[in-house]
Amino acid sequence: MPASPIAPYSRVAAAADRLIPGDVLLLTARLGAAAIFFLSGRTKVDGLLHIKDSTYSLFETDYKLPLVPPDIAAHAATYSEHLFPILLVLGLFTRVGALALLGMTLVIEIFVYPDAWPTHLSWAAILLPLIARGGGAWSLDRLLGLEPLPARGFAA
Repeated sequence: MPASPIAPYSRVAAAADRLIPGDVLLLTARLGAAAIFFLSGRTKVDGLLHIKDSTYSLFETDYKLPLVPPDIAAHAATYSEHLFPILLVLGLFTRVGALALLGMTLVIEIFVYPDAWPTHLSWAAILLPLIARGGGAWSLDRLLGLEPLPARGFAA
């Protein structure tokens, strides 16, 4: 009986599954999401955390949110874009940080840039595995015992 034409693909897929552990994927997701949001946060400040006048202007005009005063929104977004990415890099309270950044992504999608859904969907795709699986083996969550060892699947 001739070999299936799918067999070579299956062998390559199995090799990739063995060579790229789930923990590598989670670390990459943590660093990738952190970079996106931290770099955005850095555009809103001078120095360490001094919020620029232009940031306040953006939240008064372009980023205007319902029910949230622009100055409060500017502070909340700027500090969130600094704090939660640092937590992701460290792998500390990974699920909380990823959930907060997903919430920010949803607010941006719904109220600020609804036409940017492909970008926001890609951010969600990076954040959702972190919410579902945590920071992985190379995280402070795991080192400190905040996350149990995985029982199955993705980060096994």
